[in-house]
Amino acid sequence: MPVLTPDQASYSSRVQVLIIGAGACGTIAALAANERGAEVLILERDARPMGNTSLSGGQIPAAGTRLQKAAGLMDDTPELLFQDLVAKAHGECDLEIARHVAYASGPTVEWLAERYQLPISPVLEFQYPGHSRPHMHASPTRYGAELLAVLVSAVEGEGIPIATSAHVTDLFADASGHVHGVRVKRPDGKQEDMGCDVLILACNGFGGNKDMLRQYIPEAVDLFYEGHAGNQGEAIQWGIALGASVKDMGSFQGHGAVATPHAVHLSWPTVTEGGFHVNQAGRRFSNENSGYSEQALHVHRQAGQYAWAIWDERGEGPANKQHSHMQANEAGAIKRHDSVASLAKAIGCDEAVLAETFADVAACANGSKTDALGRDFTRKPALQAPFYLCKIIGALTHTQGGLEINTDMRVLRTDGSPFPNLFAGGGAARGLSGPADWGYLSGSGLLMATSTGRLAGEAAAAQVGPAQA
Repeated sequence: MPVLTPDQASYSSRVQVLIIGAGACGTIAALAANERGAEVLILERDARPMGNTSLSGGQIPAAGTRLQKAAGLMDDTPELLFQDLVAKAHGECDLEIARHVAYASGPTVEWLAERYQLPISPVLEFQYPGHSRPHMHASPTRYGAELLAVLVSAVEGEGIPIATSAHVTDLFADASGHVHGVRVKRPDGKQEDMGCDVLILACNGFGGNKDMLRQYIPEAVDLFYEGHAGNQGEAIQWGIALGASVKDMGSFQGHGAVATPHAVHLSWPTVTEGGFHVNQAGRRFSNENSGYSEQALHVHRQAGQYAWAIWDERGEGPANKQHSHMQANEAGAIKRHDSVASLAKAIGCDEAVLAETFADVAACANGSKTDALGRDFTRKPALQAPFYLCKIIGALTHTQGGLEINTDMRVLRTDGSPFPNLFAGGGAARGLSGPADWGYLSGSGLLMATSTGRLAGEAAAAQVGPAQA
């Protein structure tokens, strides 16, 4: 049973604010609650904090920040970010939450950078699909593990305890939905019950749970999963057992360019700077620049369930600033070629077919032809040798559906009323992507994790009040 009655508990300890998950959302929630005087404990199932944050590219969208202005970008605003989120989701996301998170993004990034020295700066050398401005802020290596290490260090520096190897298996809640505590299982099989005044669910989605994927996103079951194996959907299961509302359960973030068999993804400047994908016959099959999320299934549906990414030096420069792309180069997944003939030989396709694809893209780039697949190539010149080539597959990165929340990050019942003391953020909460893979705006995962983490921590601390000395 994922939810037990309070009389089944035998509490060994009690804390004001209990947080499940030590990724970006959980650590940021802890910092925010701690600043407001609340007593906080984080429970983390792994031996050390990892999660999807540590596997991400470490890029956080935020709008109108002091960091952007210092770098010379003066015209980004929270309203533009909100509009980008809504446009990408075709208006099918929670508009109130999308606006709230967009407006919280700048203050959150500034707070983390200034108060906790999170090493981030604006990414100005390229722009992701769907971003009307360069919203991204990233770590030097564009690697989420770099950000998470700083957040965990900040939590420890503030004296906030993180209990690792602490797998929460059950919640204790009464008939009103008030959560009284949790049951924790240790690696040796021992169990411990912990009480709390408020619970924050920051334990991501269900990408690692094949049964839940078959139920909610059957088309993604066979995608390569590049997320964290611990994302088993417990937050959603607990919520459903309590009577919570879950929304957009068919939504997920994919990635359409994972080097195979190396299992690291290429950075998206390989596409945004004029690159494209071809199948084993040497033909393009989609508008690659519509977004890396929806490109995952486009690639997966090709013969052999793979494709080839082709780009040039213009894309390679900014791409190779991202940790995963560096790994792809180090692993030998990316090969350099001096001609279309050499590319065709490596792909195993007819040289004439690939040459026709190149000519077609060049015509679209110079404006003499309109792309039949709907992509606008006119903003970037046609590719020039030397070319870069990588065999790719589509991947599932993380799920986007989850617990419905209000602007205080409180979990909502199916009738729209909030639970008394249950909060959620990050991947445990309903994302901003609408009902499917096409609604994911680049960086939305960390946008949700960081901003909802801060907001949940603030709201939880306000509810419990300062801890007694």
